[in-house]
Amino acid sequence: MPRPRTDIDPDQTTDGHPVQTGVLLVNLGTPDAPTASAVRPYLAEFLGDARVIDYPRWLWWLILHGVILRVRPRRSAHAYARIWTDQGSPLRVYSQALTHALQVELDRREPGTFRLALAMRYGQPSVRQQVEQLQRAGVRRLLVLPLYPQYSATSTGSVIDAVADTLKSLRWPPELRVINDYHDDPGHIDALASGIEHWWAEHGRGDRLLLSFHGIPERYVREGDPYAAQCHATAAALRHRLGLDETQMLVSFQSRVGREAWLQPYTDATVRQLATQGVKRLDVACPGFAADCLETLEEIAMQNRDFFVEAGGEALRYIPALNDSTGQVRSLATLLLRHAQGWPTAHERGG
Repeated sequence: MPRPRTDIDPDQTTDGHPVQTGVLLVNLGTPDAPTASAVRPYLAEFLGDARVIDYPRWLWWLILHGVILRVRPRRSAHAYARIWTDQGSPLRVYSQALTHALQVELDRREPGTFRLALAMRYGQPSVRQQVEQLQRAGVRRLLVLPLYPQYSATSTGSVIDAVADTLKSLRWPPELRVINDYHDDPGHIDALASGIEHWWAEHGRGDRLLLSFHGIPERYVREGDPYAAQCHATAAALRHRLGLDETQMLVSFQSRVGREAWLQPYTDATVRQLATQGVKRLDVACPGFAADCLETLEEIAMQNRDFFVEAGGEALRYIPALNDSTGQVRSLATLLLRHAQGWPTAHERGG
């Protein structure tokens, strides 16, 4: 488990100059505890977002509050309890560690230029809290990096909504830039490939490699969401980088809910099918997740592992997300510096 983030003076950078450029990292979010009472408000905020579920509001409100929030919090709390750590939610711990490591790396490359903050789209700390804190620290330029490599209106689009809603309430909002996606960024692809290769070097290579991405309804794609195309583009670039063909590395989509069709093939059906086809050792990576979380540690590494074994497989081995690895830190630092070009640094301002 990575170290927790150390405190950073909110009013100054490491070289003593006032901060002017803020970087806001945003991840999905997490409940504060693995209990039904903590999960319920988190799910209400998450599932109440029209970007996530776009049914008519009155109808969805009745379903959400009349059915889902009466049943799902207890079930989700049990799943969270299976992965909870002494430091708290893995998603929060890994995201904090990544934020701290990125601050160190950016300070090394561009001393006194950037102040990083981590927000959760749902739960705490909120986007509004962190943007307001950055402004109090003197930030006049804000670069937002949603920690979703592939763009979807359900994820990155929702982050943009939250940032815009916050800026509308500020008397003097900062200049704004948003990184919409980095699904085919060469540095990111290399970090993903290197992470898989290092894991194989330590644990051996399975019979197949499955890339499992979070799903969205197929209808969203038909209405213009680029998410599916970007997932497949990530997979194609990673397949090329690893020197694999389409029989050696497959793609699937997980975490579907409700009755309408989601992106296919479904991960749970795929792992069962591979087991019945004679695959004994299946390696699974989730390149849509920057940090390990419920969907990777419980849904893939536990639930789908059981599905695979029950169908005749021997071992489903989950390859961890990049988290705060050196590869991810360096690739994201390079990405941030590229998107910040054209904004004067502290030294160019004469600080």
